[in-house]
This record gives sequence, structure tokens and C-alpha cells, in this order.
Amino acid sequence: MSRDGFTGFTRGEARVRTAASTLQFAELGPFSKLARMPWGIVLLIFGVGLVGVAMLFSVGWDPVTQAPSAREAGLWREQLTRLSVGGVLMVLLALLPLGVWARLSWLAYLGVLVLLVLVDFFGIMGGGAARWLKVGPIVLQPSEPAKLAVTLAVASYYQRMMPLNGRSLPLWVHLGALAIILIPAALVFKQPNLSTALALTASGMMIVFFAGIGYRYVLGAILAGIAAVPAIYTFVLEPYQRQRVDTLIAGITGQTTNGLGESYQIEQAKIAIGAGGVSGKGYLQGIQSQQEYVPEQHTDFILTVIAEEFGFIGTVGLLTVFAFLFVWSFRVAARNRSWFGRLATIGATSTIAFFTIFNSGMVLGLLPVLGMPLPLISYGGTALITVMACFGLILSAHLHRDEKMTTHGPI
Repeated sequence: MSRDGFTGFTRGEARVRTAASTLQFAELGPFSKLARMPWGIVLLIFGVGLVGVAMLFSVGWDPVTQAPSAREAGLWREQLTRLSVGGVLMVLLALLPLGVWARLSWLAYLGVLVLLVLVDFFGIMGGGAARWLKVGPIVLQPSEPAKLAVTLAVASYYQRMMPLNGRSLPLWVHLGALAIILIPAALVFKQPNLSTALALTASGMMIVFFAGIGYRYVLGAILAGIAAVPAIYTFVLEPYQRQRVDTLIAGITGQTTNGLGESYQIEQAKIAIGAGGVSGKGYLQGIQSQQEYVPEQHTDFILTVIAEEFGFIGTVGLLTVFAFLFVWSFRVAARNRSWFGRLATIGATSTIAFFTIFNSGMVLGLLPVLGMPLPLISYGGTALITVMACFGLILSAHLHRDEKMTTHGPI
């Protein structure tokens, strides 16, 4: 039998080895990753986004003319465009190995810090706060990508600091992670943007907790936080933020309000939710929604539109879908072989979950109004793209869950 002069194998053996190498390359390529992509989850995420587009169409519907109103007719089209771009971005990001995410983490973190500092000097005003940067026709809210950048930086930090012998990390390592979290959180809080600052801190602390910080430190931090509440209320919060807290307490304790100012939004939201009943009034049939009784119903209070038109069943159904996505994402984190993959997935999931839970509690009057959009549903550009990027990271962790990483990156 003749042999290949270059390899020393028979032609048959050489061809088998070539075919095997080709198959192995294909398994590592993007087509194999696309084949292993959990398309059910991808379609579910996109489907939730389409619910938001449909709700924005309803918000802009004029019941008198039976046509979209001229002022809000473009909201759903803009959201659909952003959702489409975000969907493509999510899939592309999912194809990136975790090692690439880790190598880009500090660059993203430093870039976000620069943007947050620039907001302090060149930010444009909106809603009484300077939170946006305008670069030509593009308006960017740097606090939104900061959510993902902080998650990546803290996860990368722990990946490098984790001891190989399985021992617990010393306290100073966790304090270093806390500094990484609090620097951008402080810059965001200064804008002022309390809601995003809380989200950055909460998702970051979830990473610190799952990185193995001792329970005594967790308990101490909780007790210190509770003890600091009066001082934070008196000296840290802005007057309008204290008024929102007062409104919440008045609503919970049953005290009467004048139905104006901060209490008006909550009371109208409760009316819209109650009007929906069990099954809702039907699509495009919400009186509170169509007559714009609820302020900010296209952003922070869009859940009232869902509750009025689809009732208790529709609202619980949507929140159940969110809960399923969160459970699935945490399972992805638990099955990941690298600390970076686990912690980055936990951080991204916690960020989306925090906004979902807080927005729902805010609309129901159980939490103060802090400007928390409902992920994938509320109208927004940077916020929607950031959420889709977070899901892209989670999908990447799923596809690359067996990727091994050392303290210096992937093996």
C-alpha cells in the first residue's frame, strides 16, 4: 500500500486524519456554535421584546381616531429597530469565547469610567439630571453599559485572584472588588441616578457574595446598611428622592395624600392595574393607557398598560417568563467551569433581575419610584441594547461553559 511521502501514513490514513481535523475545526467554529445555540431561549428573549413593542403601539393608540397618535406613533417603530439590532448583537456576542470577554473587560471598564466623567462635564440634561452624552446624532447613556462593564471587570478580577488550592479569599480581595463596584456607582449617583447606582451596587455585591465572602461580613454589611438608613435619608438623598420615600411610606401605612405630585403617579398606576381585573380589557382597550392618565407609561410604568389590557393573567404570565429566564441563567452559571464564566453570568442575570423586580414593586406601590425601566419592555435605546448584551454574555457562558481559564486567561 502506497504511503504519503510527507506524513508517513497511507493515503487512506492521511485522508481520515484530514477529515477528522476538519471536523474538529468545524466543532470549534461559529457554525457549530450556532447549531448549539439554545434558540428556544433566544426566541423567548426576542418574544418578550416584541411584547414591549406591542405595548408601545398600544400606548400610542388614539381611541378617538382609531389610529396611532402623531406624537407617539414612532415609539414602537424605534423600539422594533433597536430590538432587531440588539437581537443580532446578542447572537454575535454569544459566539465570543469567555476568554475574549475577559480580555476586553478592563478596557470596557476604563472606557465606561471615562464616559461617566465626561457626563459630569458635557452631559445633556433630561428629567432634571445630566445622564446622557451626545456624539453627533447618537445620544448615549453611559450608566447603562456601565452595568455590563462592572460585571465583567469584577468577574475578571476574581478570576485572577482565586487561589488554585481552593482556599477562601482574604478580606482585602473582596474589598478590592468593592472598590471596583463603588467607583462607577458613585459617579452614576452623582448625576443623579439613584436607580442605576443601586443596580450597579446590588449586582456587584451578588458577585462578591458568590465569590465566597464570609457570612459574618455579609451580616455586618446588612446591619451597617440598616443603621445608615436615617443618615442616608437625611444627608444623601435629594429632596425629591426623600419625597418619593415619604409617598411610599404614606401609601403602605394608609395615610391620606392629596393625589398630586409624587402620589399621583402611583395612584393612577393602581387604578390602571385594578381596572384590568383578572383577564384585562383587551388589547388597545385600556382607558388609563389610551387617555395617558399614568405618567411615563411608555418607560417606567409600562407594566400598567400590560396589567390593564391583559389583567392579572397577562402580568403574571410575563413575570413568569422573566423568572424562567433568570432560573435558566443561574443554571448556566452553576454549570460553568471557570470562575469568570460563573460570576459574569451571575452579575448579568442579577442586573436584569434587579430591574425587573424593582420595577414591578415600584408600579405596585411596594417600592419607591426611582426611574427603573422594565427590561426588554420599556422604551429605551441604550438600556435595551445593554440588556441584550447581558443576555449575549449569558448565552456565551452557556456555549463555552467547558472553557478552561487560568488566572491569566483561557488555557
